[in-house]
Amino acid sequence: MGETELSIILLSARVAFTAILCALVPAFAVAWLLARKQFPGKGVVQALVTLPLVLPPVVTGYGLLILFGSKGPLGQLFENLFGISFAFRWTGAALAAGVMAFPLLVRPIRLSLEAMDQGFGEAARTLGASRLTVFFTVTLPLALPGVIAGAVLGFAKALGEFGATITFVSNIPGETQTLSLAIYALLQSPSGDAAALRLIAIAVALALAAIVASEYLARRLTAGGRA
Repeated sequence: MGETELSIILLSARVAFTAILCALVPAFAVAWLLARKQFPGKGVVQALVTLPLVLPPVVTGYGLLILFGSKGPLGQLFENLFGISFAFRWTGAALAAGVMAFPLLVRPIRLSLEAMDQGFGEAARTLGASRLTVFFTVTLPLALPGVIAGAVLGFAKALGEFGATITFVSNIPGETQTLSLAIYALLQSPSGDAAALRLIAIAVALALAAIVASEYLARRLTAGGRA
């Protein structure tokens, strides 16, 4: 593996890790809302959460470009308030990856919360525990299998994201050229087949490792919770 390929993998890991790190808390909040609350428009919220999975990724990327581009309302807001720029930057690649992975984060967490016996939390409340204490000592540990499964699968999705990323932040070597974009660029070159095959093999290995790790951790945590 050459230095260029290693830098592509490291950039992809950086983008995917940042995407999941930033999306995890909002995903948990949305999952908790959908699992525990009944409210008007709940079906609309569910549809919006699932939308990135069913929309063409190019459409999602174009939407991000309109909203978070250098001239977009949210892009200008983040630039002025936090000094964060998304257009043609690795941060934009992380944003696109996070949006595309978001449904895969929400669903397993929601299923864990729905399967949870709420009697444990109610018992803790009757013993004087605050809502915050109940969350960190009861709700979060019981939901952990779903959180881990969602985070690992979301990471794998973010690692392989292509359509929304190339539409939003283009394919810039060293800045936004993640694993999938590098493979695409190499396949356009007559002499890029060998390097593309190496990156494809790495992408397959990483995806399989993520899936296996997700299943293993979820089973271990579930077994530990039952013990």
